[in-house]
Amino acid sequence: MKAILPWGPLQHRLHRQLLADPKLLPPGRRLLLAVSGGQDSMALVALLLELRRLHGWELHLWHGNHGWREEAGAQAAALASWAEARGLPMLVERAPAGSADLTRGAEATARRWRYERLSRQARRLGSLHVLTGHTGSDRAETLLFNLARGCGLRGLSSLRARRPLHGPIELVRPLLRFSRAETAAFCEQHQLPLWLDPGNADPRFSRNRLRQEVLPVLEDLHPGAWRRMGALAERLESTQQRSEELALLALAALEAPLPAASADSPEQGPGLRRQGLSQLSPGTQELLLDLWLERNAGVRLGSAGLGALRQRLPLARGPGSLNLPGGRSLLWDRQTLRLHRTLSAPNPCQP
Repeated sequence: MKAILPWGPLQHRLHRQLLADPKLLPPGRRLLLAVSGGQDSMALVALLLELRRLHGWELHLWHGNHGWREEAGAQAAALASWAEARGLPMLVERAPAGSADLTRGAEATARRWRYERLSRQARRLGSLHVLTGHTGSDRAETLLFNLARGCGLRGLSSLRARRPLHGPIELVRPLLRFSRAETAAFCEQHQLPLWLDPGNADPRFSRNRLRQEVLPVLEDLHPGAWRRMGALAERLESTQQRSEELALLALAALEAPLPAASADSPEQGPGLRRQGLSQLSPGTQELLLDLWLERNAGVRLGSAGLGALRQRLPLARGPGSLNLPGGRSLLWDRQTLRLHRTLSAPNPCQP
């Protein structure tokens, strides 16, 4: 297929980035792109279309309609027609009825639905790479947001360039070294159609207020602030990755073997030796608990939740328990922490 855009500086930058980091988007792979129709995702599609002739990718698009706007269906159809005209297969999916209310928690609910459907479509296509159009501006916002609400090192290094999504499928964000202003200028220069979501300006969403009221002030005071915050997030990500690799080795030494299965002992995975854990520093205890819970229960408690749990684990505090999301509970005696299946309600403190 003939390239639809002239070669420009953004293509050069992304091409050089992919050559320097070939694992980000390996050549010849089938890629699934999440496309909202906004400037960032449209810039991503156009850039990869231009670079496809050099990298040999097979591109597939996915669009999720949450039903938050009356015109959303028509916009999804127009986006699909645009993709079809360029030979790009695209799946449009509608969120379940009842999920269209702009209430507290709507952002998180919508994000979970999108990633679940993207994972399913990736498995159907045999794709190991799901791409989003998140930019360095998004990463700067996430760093500030998590810093303000309180989080650990892992939260400050959020929006990684690559992270596991489901099994061997990775979520990839190729545009983290580009700003939102650059993707907007790119779309305008190349006259790309945009299907804008008015919800991106809705002050009921906390991220929108940060985007509209905080970041512009920082950029005015220190131009290029988004880039420096992104570089900080990358350094924190590297530090966190090294810590987690070492922590996995420590977990192996602390894990207690799983007892013989029985109806009265429905443990899930190996336990943790409480005494060995309690001898470590508070920060190390929380890091190990975080990794262990995520690996064995798929649960993240967040910085405050981990701190509260750690304070209950000294041997002098005796046995205890904690209800976890997903029908699980954490129980501990003097020797061991173990996971059990329960019928308890989800933990409202789960982030």
